[in-house]
Order: sequence, then structure tokens, then C-alpha cells
Amino acid sequence: MGELGIGIGWRPEIAEAVEALPGLDWVEVVAENICAGHLPDSLVRLRERGVTVVPHGVSLGLGGADRPDPARLAALGEKATALGAPLVTEHIAFVRAGGPLTATPLLEAGHLLPVPRTRDALDVLCENVRMAQDALPVPLALENIAALFAWPDQEMTEGRFLAELVERTGVRLLIDVANLHTNHLNRGEDPARALAELPVEAIAYVHVAGGVERDGVWHDTHAHPVPEPVLGILADLSSRVSPPGVLLERDDRFPPAEELASELATIRATVSAARPADRRGASVSRAAAAAEAPLLIGAGARVSGGAMPAAVAPSPPVLDAPPVRTDEARQRVGVAQAALLSALVAGTPAPEGFDQRRLGVQARALAAKRAGVVAKVAPELPEILGEAYRPAFLAYARSRPMTGGYRRDALAFVEHLLVAGRPEDPVVRRRLTRWWQERAGSREPGRAARLFRAAREVLAGGGRR
Repeated sequence: MGELGIGIGWRPEIAEAVEALPGLDWVEVVAENICAGHLPDSLVRLRERGVTVVPHGVSLGLGGADRPDPARLAALGEKATALGAPLVTEHIAFVRAGGPLTATPLLEAGHLLPVPRTRDALDVLCENVRMAQDALPVPLALENIAALFAWPDQEMTEGRFLAELVERTGVRLLIDVANLHTNHLNRGEDPARALAELPVEAIAYVHVAGGVERDGVWHDTHAHPVPEPVLGILADLSSRVSPPGVLLERDDRFPPAEELASELATIRATVSAARPADRRGASVSRAAAAAEAPLLIGAGARVSGGAMPAAVAPSPPVLDAPPVRTDEARQRVGVAQAALLSALVAGTPAPEGFDQRRLGVQARALAAKRAGVVAKVAPELPEILGEAYRPAFLAYARSRPMTGGYRRDALAFVEHLLVAGRPEDPVVRRRLTRWWQERAGSREPGRAARLFRAAREVLAGGGRR
């Protein structure tokens, strides 16, 4: 199968089931969900058994106009070191826009959004990737994302965009075949053409996941069984190259352990059956040769092959290219991304050339994800508000974009309700007030101070307005 093998995304909800899965070779963990100094016991046990654990980041936003945040890079590197990981992975996406670069409010998407496939965006991405490679202690691989909409005036296909990224930086690729399927259905992009244009020798590993059709588009939910077309794309990829690893992602609506094991078995069989007979034995000799070859870590930095786990095969050579001054490109990309994100999360007019119906679907999906994640990071809120939680949060999100993390979003949501004198039930409002008061102690004076005074009045008055 290769050097990583067959794996699954580790999630707290299925930690026990993951540990018991037969023949599990490796796992991937969302980097933002763990602390380097306090790893979950389940991951520690897996590591002690020799199971490889790879941290998978979702918040760097390397496709954004700004240079990567050194603190986020340092945190990702610390987690890779704590896990003894052979590599780290992230996404070709932007997750925030605005701020000083564009002199507009900084907005958070709360989700991965596609970058325009233009020369400007590629120049910015390449520079950001090189900065990340220099800062991280292990090799980096980047994932292609799923999208509900397309940018107008694209200059490259996805395959060509990824190929040039690899040529210019030496970065490895995490190819998500479920995302290729999503982009085929939503944007008419041919998965076979993308695979044909990709430098398949740069693939670090592969993602497989399920989704569902809703609102006339395919949503990459990671909450449904893997469909046959996704397995077909996996077979196509495996007929072209032996993937070093394949991983099943499941983030919600977790099935019984037996069903997870069955999906892993299907994935293993799909890869094995698609691999040409003349390459089934050759993969071993290629892996042995890779162990003796130098490994490309960043743009130009190399270490001995024996110093790094063989799961990371040698990268393609980095092409010598003249340095690119990206300041002007960053400005152009930043303005375009800020305008798009503002339309998605703040209700401003959609930029010209976009499919407005698709942007509406994306805007609703972003708000729904915000509501779901806030419910996870602050589970007391849906418990306090009951069935009123979701419609109240969606109404709040329509006019109040996220400007920080989800915990700050939860606090801002409750502030919004309390300032409006809601909920009307005094008992519920009193519980919500106590929740907010317990968590807002470190907030800056001003509005928070006024809310504290109002909170004291609510509590002292037994909930009377």
C-alpha cells in the first residue's frame, strides 16, 4: 500500500472505535483541536503502539493575501514535534480577508474558501508556502479543497495550478478525491483531467470522504458514506501512482465501528485492485530507493533520507525561478478576497462575475457551520436556548460577520441577545446572563462594562426588564 497505508481521521467522538479498528496504519488529527503539551490520551496510546499521527491544519489560510501568521506556524510545528509526525498538512484556501492590507474590517470565514486560479494568486501562494516551509520542522503537504462556486476569469485549470505550485516550491500534495468529485458536480471540472495534469509523484497521501446533494449542489459533508464516484476517482488515481497513504475522513453523524471498518476495507480493496500488476512489486523497490535519497524539506533545504520517516517520498526538484515581488499582487488578491468574503458573511453586494445563487448557497452554508461549531465549543448555549438556538444564531450571523475565533463568536452572539433584551423568558435570560458574565471577565471596558452593569441588574431583579 505504501509507507503510510490506510488510515482514518481521528476525532474525539470516535476515539475508542479508532483505537479498536483492525489493521489501522495511521491517523490524522485536526491540528487546531489539540494542544502540543497535553495530547489526548487516545492519541498517546496510538503513538505508543507505533501508529503514525499526522496533524492537519485548517486555519493558516496560505492562499490568503496576507503573509502567514508566525504564531500559527509555530503552533503547528510544535504539534508536529509533539506527535513525532513525518509531515504536516494544510489547505490551498483562504479563511480570512480584509485588515490593514486593504484598509477594511478583518473578516473570518470560519471555513475554507477557494483561491482564484490566477497568476497573482499563485505568486502570493508560492511565497506564503515558502515561508511556511522555512518555519515548519517537517515537510508540508497542501490539500485541494471542495468549492460551491467558481471565481470568474480563471487563468489556469486546477491541475495546472497545482503543478506550477509544486514546480515552484517543492511542496507535496494531499489530494482529496472527494473534493475532485465535488468540483466536478459543482463547477463542471473533469477529475480525470485534473489527475492527468497533476505531478502525481508529489502526492504525500489521499483523502476520501462522503457528501450529500442539497440546494442543487454537492456538499462535501464528511458525514455520509463514501459514494461510488469518489471510489472511482480513487481507483483512477491509484492506476496512475501508488499513493503513499489513503485516509477516510468522517466528521459528523458517526456510524458504528463496523461500518467504519467496512469503509476502510473498501478503500483498501479499491486501491489494491486499481494498481497495475507491473507496479505492485515495483512499489517496494521504489520505497527502498526513496529511503536512500535526500528529502526535500523546504525550498532548497535538504536532509539525509535516513533522518526522516520514509512516508515522505522525495519531492520533485524545485525549478529555479526569478524572485517575484508580490506586494502589488497581494494588494490585488486582498481586495478581491475581501470583497467576496464581505458578500458571503456581511451581506454586501456580490462582486461582478460570480454566480449569485451559488454565493447565496455558500453564505447559508457558512452561517450554518458557524452555528454548528459554536454549539460544539459552547454546548451550554443550545442547552439553555433549546430549539430557539439555531434560528436565533442564524439571524445574528446574517448581519454580524465573524471577526475572531468561535469562542469569541459565541460571546458576541450572547451579547447580541442580551442587548436586545432577549430571550423574553426571564428564567432563560437569567441563565444566559450568568453564562456570559462567567466568561466575559477579561473583556475590554466599554460595551462589556455596560453589559456587566445590565447583567447585575438582571440578576438582582430576578430577570425583570
